[in-house]
Amino acid sequence: MALLSYLTANSVWASSFRYRDYRLLWASTVVQSIGMGMEFVALGWLVLELTDSAFMVGVASAARMAPFFFLGIFAGAVADRVERRLFLRWITLAGSAISGITAFVLFRGLEQVWPVIALTSGMGCVWAFTMTVRQAYTFDIVGPEIALNGLSLTAFSQRLGGVFGALAGGFIIETVGIDGQYLAISAMYALTAVVLLFTREAGQSAIATPDSVWKNLVGYFRLLGGNRTLMLLMMLAAITEVFGFTHQSLLPVLARDELDMGPSGLGIMGAFRQGGGMIGLIFLASLKDFRHKGMAMFVLAAGFGLGQMAFSLADDVAVFIVSLVVVNACASAVDTLYKMLMQSNVSNEERGRAMGSWVLSIGVAPVGHIGIGAMASAFGAPGALLVNGSILLGVSALTAIGMPKMRRLE
Repeated sequence: MALLSYLTANSVWASSFRYRDYRLLWASTVVQSIGMGMEFVALGWLVLELTDSAFMVGVASAARMAPFFFLGIFAGAVADRVERRLFLRWITLAGSAISGITAFVLFRGLEQVWPVIALTSGMGCVWAFTMTVRQAYTFDIVGPEIALNGLSLTAFSQRLGGVFGALAGGFIIETVGIDGQYLAISAMYALTAVVLLFTREAGQSAIATPDSVWKNLVGYFRLLGGNRTLMLLMMLAAITEVFGFTHQSLLPVLARDELDMGPSGLGIMGAFRQGGGMIGLIFLASLKDFRHKGMAMFVLAAGFGLGQMAFSLADDVAVFIVSLVVVNACASAVDTLYKMLMQSNVSNEERGRAMGSWVLSIGVAPVGHIGIGAMASAFGAPGALLVNGSILLGVSALTAIGMPKMRRLE
């Protein structure tokens, strides 16, 4: 923590660290993301081993993301009602409990994939609330002036934890087993809640007099109907999720079938994926409150699509890793811009609902996960990524040209 305070005084990119509660939130996010990185490796590998099906890996990923769609609106309404600082503690403990139950089921022996998918859906519910509230709480702490910096560094902490989680995940599976992996995930979530116990304030931009959840729900639909910018950002985020972020569900297939890697190789691949995201986020955090965020959003989305298309040319590990880094640098940066622009284009009292809109957008991912899994089964994983990358590139270019107002967002 002392090092973070020192860096704050000497670096523009670390300006959010001057807030004590932000430092704690950032540290807790690193710890939780270690668990999430481990879970990413564990789920893909476990389902692939149980079913030997790329399609079922896509189904499992869809089960993890489906709660985002069904709970996004409700999570946003809740986020604008509760004290976000306290709520994060309890929802994190719920994640620890679900991971512990998963470990118990695996210890007892498992031959069917469906219990894993059911528990994965439960963890998806935890993530839907956690991600909604965390983004709004970040803005609460640092305020609107450096919100982009705070959101970028929060996303960076997720990626940083994901690197360690992915590396540890592959190692633990090979040495202890996948049941021990889920036990370690449970411990990471519990430790996250402990770190959050030390936060003190609701934040400088926290809502002073929140409405009831019901009023927030009613206001939510009024907001979506009257705020065209928010609606368009939701649609762009959803398209990016379906044709961009779903590439992650094919990494176990690419590791085993295309690159002849085992669990450790998948863990290393996950670490490079997170590292690429970190590069994009540090770049974004160093830009201060720059203008032309809308144009940057479209450029990064197009780069995301081009990077996926490059996977089809990856005939060895080195080319694949470079493509993976580029793809995720663009992915993390454009996703952070979506979150920033959504919150900055609503009133302060509606920021939780704006982040619920973002969660709802990424909740359409099951469509993409199932679709890319089906395409990979029919045409191979590289071919599926080529198709998705082409669509994402085309949509980004056409929207940038046809919607100048979105291009001019600041």
